[in-house]
Amino acid sequence: MAEEQAQQSRTVTIDGSEYKLADLSDNARQQLVNLRAADAEIQRLERQLAMARTARQAYARVLQGELSSE
Repeated sequence: MAEEQAQQSRTVTIDGSEYKLADLSDNARQQLVNLRAADAEIQRLERQLAMARTARQAYARVLQGELSSE
């Protein structure tokens, strides 16, 4: 019972307006799931991009060292 009440009182804020999850349509809840999945994928890709940029900087430093020693 307590879990059911907690589920009904959960809210989400969208564009500054607060909505009870229980009041959203099935489609709206699915779109919220999709939005959260897209946000998680963006975060994952941003971390991957940061690693690639760091590697690129290291490769550029090594290349500069090679070119200056010739």
